[in-house]
Amino acid sequence: MEEKKQEKKQEEFIYRSKLPDISIPNHLPLHSFIFQNIFHYSSRPCLINGPTGEIYTYADVELMSRKVAAGLHKLGIQQGQVVMNLLPNSPEFVFTFLGASYRGATTTTANPLYTPPEIAKQAKAANARLIVTQSSYVEKVRDFAQENEIKIVCTDSAPEGCLHFSELTQSDENKLPSVKIEPDDVVVLPFSSGTTGLPKGVMLTHKSLVTTVAQQVDGDNPNLYFHREDVSLCVLPLFHIYALNSILLCGLRVGAAILIMPKFEIFALMELIQKYKATVALLVPPILSAITKYAAVGNYDLSSIRIVKSGAAPLGKDLEDACKVKFPNAKIGQGYGMTEAGPVLSMCLIFAKEPFDIKPGTCGTVVRNAELKIVDPETGASLPRNQPGEIWIKGAQIMKGYLNDPEATARTIDKEGWLHTGDVGYVDDDDELFIVDRLKEIIKYKGFQVAPAELEAILLTHPHISDAAVVSMKDDAAGEVPVAFVVKSNGYDVTEDDIKQYISKRVMFYKRINRVFFVEAIPKSPAGKILRKDLKAKL
Repeated sequence: MEEKKQEKKQEEFIYRSKLPDISIPNHLPLHSFIFQNIFHYSSRPCLINGPTGEIYTYADVELMSRKVAAGLHKLGIQQGQVVMNLLPNSPEFVFTFLGASYRGATTTTANPLYTPPEIAKQAKAANARLIVTQSSYVEKVRDFAQENEIKIVCTDSAPEGCLHFSELTQSDENKLPSVKIEPDDVVVLPFSSGTTGLPKGVMLTHKSLVTTVAQQVDGDNPNLYFHREDVSLCVLPLFHIYALNSILLCGLRVGAAILIMPKFEIFALMELIQKYKATVALLVPPILSAITKYAAVGNYDLSSIRIVKSGAAPLGKDLEDACKVKFPNAKIGQGYGMTEAGPVLSMCLIFAKEPFDIKPGTCGTVVRNAELKIVDPETGASLPRNQPGEIWIKGAQIMKGYLNDPEATARTIDKEGWLHTGDVGYVDDDDELFIVDRLKEIIKYKGFQVAPAELEAILLTHPHISDAAVVSMKDDAAGEVPVAFVVKSNGYDVTEDDIKQYISKRVMFYKRINRVFFVEAIPKSPAGKILRKDLKAKL
């Protein structure tokens, strides 16, 4: 019997970081953790508002966050209730997020460019009690908010029936009631499609985010991204967990200055890098591609950039090589993550004080204080080095689960605490992780998640469509785009343009159908599951 146990133990291949584990104070609330060392740099720049040049110090941001927390309390937001942050990148986004954390509330982040049905669906699922947005987006939420007695707060001007953000910022921080925040309390609720299906609320706790930030920037070998003298670009959307976690929270933890841009514009980006001598750029391949192709890039001094980190989608070798020319003094690498994992699973260590040489295409080594294994999807056996399988991750940084969806949670996190990513990869002889494929059905358009099930559900509401399936098609600019296979209803004629327009009116731009293929039937398994591989073979 003992021999069998030993044999089973030998079959487990567990991969850990090249860096040693560290002590992580994940009993602290998120805001306490990120401002833990603020007395060292309270007068230093914290947020730089790119469009206006306005600068908030660390003392300003900490105080404003507590004022907003008191304001949320005054407006009736209780501990555990949900605030929807429907803002582009801005100081107000940061104050709202941190203020909710101080109040013991949860923030659900949403793209302000979503359509009204998309916003309403998320607000309803999250049970949001207050929405913070800009006046230009109020009409998207007004009807839903009125029907559900949800308050709307605007950061610029307040249309009729809405409150102004000053109601929050001018509150007395001393009137914030004390709250006991537990490590497992949910602090942020982004929505992700996970490995399959419709978008679901991902419950990330104070412990989750404290752990993932510490994994990236704490410890004896710190500064994997930032140090206190850095100026970090924040052009990626803060409503996405990549920017919220790895740019904002990591930057706040180390005392860096965070240079905020509300959206990506190549000219403005070049101007701001040069003006503020930005040093850290966490970006995505489409933005890096735009920079390398920008004809006037040579007119700008980008020599201050010392770190370029790519995420959300694979960084190809050709693009990486092109970036090295444009950013002559930068170390360039990439990381790998997913919202449910907190989000960072692995990262290149070229950023560390004692950098590790890495190979092109690698996503680096698994983060500290976590375990990773590669699992055969057919047998469930863990695999040795250089054999591809599904990537599983375990650690205090992973999500608590999906909101109100225990079945989906159980499919994603097993009884032993392993999160099944749905991504296929392998670990090489140097403990470097490589991604090679995806088990999951999610389409990645320029790093944005597109759930086939969501588009299929919309297609099936069209009166002249009897069945439909959506799969990904490779695209040079976007990485992947969604395409639809459609079965027409008997006796009806519908064109490709009809279907594209039908979808375009109901979803964000990146979810729009790129091509429509008409078929006699959608191939399905005996259990009724769409056979997407068969459809992809037709492309």
